Amino acid sequence: MTTNEEPQYMGIISLLQHFRWTWVGFLVVDDDNGERFLENMEPLLSQHGICMAFTKQIPSQEHARDQKQLDELIHSMHQLFKQNKIKVFVLYGKPFNITWLRYFITEGGLGVVGKVWITTAQADFVLGSLGRDKSLQMFQGALSFTIHSNKVPGFQEYLHTLKPDWTREDNFLKDFWQEAFDCSIPDPKMPYKVSGTCTGEERLETLIGPLFEMRLSGHSYGIYNAACAVAHALHALSSSRFSYRGIMNGKKGAVQDLPPWKLHPFLQDISFNNSAGERVFFNENWEMRAGFDIMNLVTFPNRSFLNVKVGRIDPSAPEGKRFSIDKHRIIWHQSFNQALPISVCSDSCAPGSQKRKKEREQVCCYDCVPCPEGNISNQTDTVECFPCPEDQYASKDQDQCIHKLIAFLSYKDPLGKCLASSAVFLSLVTVFVLGTFLKHNDTPIVKANNQKLTYTLLVSLLLCFLSSFLFLGKPGKFNCLLRQPFFSIIFSVALSSILAKTITVVVAFMATKPGTGMKKWLGTRVATSIVFTCCIIQTTICIIWLGISPPFPDLDMNSVAGEITVQCNERSAIMLYLALGYMGLLSIINLNVAFLARELPDTFNETKFITFSMLIFCSVWLTFFPTYLSTKGKYMVAMEIFSILASSAGLLCCIFSPKCYIILLKPELNSREHLTRRKT
Repeated sequence: MTTNEEPQYMGIISLLQHFRWTWVGFLVVDDDNGERFLENMEPLLSQHGICMAFTKQIPSQEHARDQKQLDELIHSMHQLFKQNKIKVFVLYGKPFNITWLRYFITEGGLGVVGKVWITTAQADFVLGSLGRDKSLQMFQGALSFTIHSNKVPGFQEYLHTLKPDWTREDNFLKDFWQEAFDCSIPDPKMPYKVSGTCTGEERLETLIGPLFEMRLSGHSYGIYNAACAVAHALHALSSSRFSYRGIMNGKKGAVQDLPPWKLHPFLQDISFNNSAGERVFFNENWEMRAGFDIMNLVTFPNRSFLNVKVGRIDPSAPEGKRFSIDKHRIIWHQSFNQALPISVCSDSCAPGSQKRKKEREQVCCYDCVPCPEGNISNQTDTVECFPCPEDQYASKDQDQCIHKLIAFLSYKDPLGKCLASSAVFLSLVTVFVLGTFLKHNDTPIVKANNQKLTYTLLVSLLLCFLSSFLFLGKPGKFNCLLRQPFFSIIFSVALSSILAKTITVVVAFMATKPGTGMKKWLGTRVATSIVFTCCIIQTTICIIWLGISPPFPDLDMNSVAGEITVQCNERSAIMLYLALGYMGLLSIINLNVAFLARELPDTFNETKFITFSMLIFCSVWLTFFPTYLSTKGKYMVAMEIFSILASSAGLLCCIFSPKCYIILLKPELNSREHLTRRKT
């Protein structure tokens, strides 16, 4: 009928976990049972992240020690109780060990220490020696495991009827009565009463807690169930006449003549509800696993106490419901001011940080360090932070993940509005210049340096300005596929047109020299061939690019914190740099040819303006690359649009503003006589 100790081990673990007590001291009796208790508890504590702050053996009654050893033990106990971080002590032993513990604490001069005591069912606080001094106060708020019991109907009434002379044959009740009420039972042979004589009318409910409790203890409840089990087994035996005759071998006899072991088959199969309403039965190991009650020791100023049931360990309950406790009913030691006691080696790590174990310390002793960048922890005492999903980012405190915003260079964005307005304005300026040249198509300054190249250059510059709109707005499959190739080809047309104009100036100057034979290179065929050849190379590069690895819309999750950038993935960086590199080559050739031809003494020479425009063009794109690579998200696109607009505007302004000035403001200079006049 004795309850197995095993559920008590897991009950202690569940109790420590429930209140998050991870730094716990263990006081165990110095015998084989104490060693067995530690052997069972150590692996369980390790598995559940609870550490033994210390283990101290308390001498058993059989191991008396000399005064020197006792003094050393008192000193060591004094040092343990001075550790403020250890607020919880687990005590495994017998009632005698509590007496020893009280002795160590009082002799060490610690007085009433504020600790949480957790005692096993082997210990018992019902000790008269504790009740008669103030030692009981140190155990105020203790949590003790006791063998499960229940309220049996009629038990309280039975206690009220007890008198010291209730049983003449049993002297136990008389001895208890004299000890509890501090009186003596009168001797029938003495005709008179003396002072201090028991009257027999004393009432048990008037006794204070340490002397007597009116409740049915776990051991008594087990004896009660045992008596009921034997009664049911005897009833089953007597109900089966054949079995009863077989057991008694056909002889007449009373129940007391029955060999006890022959009752075992009937005991094994019993299952009944006792008068408390609980089911009583044996498991496959012939054990009655009744479990344990968790009691809270509540002490009072009159040196009495009350054990209040606050929880239960029920091994027969389903998994997850075997441990239950009502923490609101617990009365803690007065030093805690009814706040939940804390017993940890290190303070809890707040969300946003993680544990880092201290060297040469137990796992319960750790430092709290912030989570690495991009990682979070949303619970206390996180062992390791974890990264946010790709579509989320870590908050500033690194305690939660926040959904990223979808970002791209929108027309509604102030930067997008500014760039779009600039592109529209420059496009209108280009259209105005083109219209001006078409209107004055027959004037000498328009006809100079190949009229068709001028129109080709203006149209390509107009398309360059308009190509910036392919970079604005949310990237889609169409604009991602076209924007880089379209921009590359149009810019190649513009640069090749400028190169053709520069070469035309050089050829025209050389043709004026007698005997050079350069006149056959004059005309539109050479210029057209230059433009076509330069453009076909860039077009071929772009066709290969689109055929092998075309760009596509993509999401950049990591470049900008808190944003998902919708961008065009160029896929092949080699082809992109090849297309840009080819434009860079054309611009360098343009700059060199224009620079060499800038001093040619020819009235039609516009290479000075071309040289300056190419300096602006190269400066813009040379600064573009490092700036582009150092920016992220939508600002990379904004940087590319700005470079397109700035370089195109530089070409438009430097090449065509002088001509427009003459056409519109100085028409007298736009004459053949002025253009053919030589410097003297």
